[in-house]
Amino acid sequence: MHSGCSEMLPPERRPPIELSELPPASDQPQAGSALLDVLQLESLMLNLDASLRVHARSHFFSWTQGLLQSLIRHEVLVCALRNGAPPAFRVDSFSTLVPDAAIFSELLGDASVATSLIKVWKERRFNPVICDSGEGSALWNDRLERAFARAGITQVLAHGSHGVDGEADSFFLFAGQSRVEGAAARERQAYVARLVVPFLHAAWVRSQIHETTERDHLAPAAAGVLTAREQEILRWIYLGKSNGEVGSILGISPLTVKNHVQKILRKLNVVNRTQAVGKALDARIINP
Repeated sequence: MHSGCSEMLPPERRPPIELSELPPASDQPQAGSALLDVLQLESLMLNLDASLRVHARSHFFSWTQGLLQSLIRHEVLVCALRNGAPPAFRVDSFSTLVPDAAIFSELLGDASVATSLIKVWKERRFNPVICDSGEGSALWNDRLERAFARAGITQVLAHGSHGVDGEADSFFLFAGQSRVEGAAARERQAYVARLVVPFLHAAWVRSQIHETTERDHLAPAAAGVLTAREQEILRWIYLGKSNGEVGSILGISPLTVKNHVQKILRKLNVVNRTQAVGKALDARIINP
């Protein structure tokens, strides 16, 4: 089976195609809401309504890992929200498939990974992109491929929102264990993504505002518990550097950096580097 990415352009922007490239007449996708049957339209309305009631991270988790899966198939959802000037993103992931979904947000939290993914999306004129696993998939890299392979992921749908500056405001990866096959089915998933992602973005922003408000009282205390060296290391982590790279920059061993990172996680009461950066940004320990 062919692996790779398929670009889902609106009908008026699709390039001419040869008759030999067209699927059988019964499989040709329709434009607009005709892509969805009555049950799918009802599910769409229920999901859009549910999104309006999301005001906290727990609400977001319940919606995306429950009702939303009836519209967009996925076992892992990775969310990236622009946090300052590109390529700074606040990243989180949600899944009931693995005990700790943070592994996926840590990968996308790497500035170089996020930048390369968003570049593919921008090259496709900000349209949803569906990619299968395997050689030739422009949306995947080796690190993501290995992490998703361990979770049994075989297909990813990527879409986001962007501002007037042409830069991504948010970016979402819907990773699934089963593939959506056929042009009509893929067109339907892309169409649904176009409808849902603006609501997903708004719900995600609301949940982040709620979380930031909850943490505000921790800001003064959090800023004081980190040493100058730990703040310096956290700043390099925010800029996407690995332990080895930080060690080379600061002239210390990667093991020493790792020990500092473990202390940072304990002091900030978080479980991974991505959460540490998010909390440090909220507490203004580091600035974008």
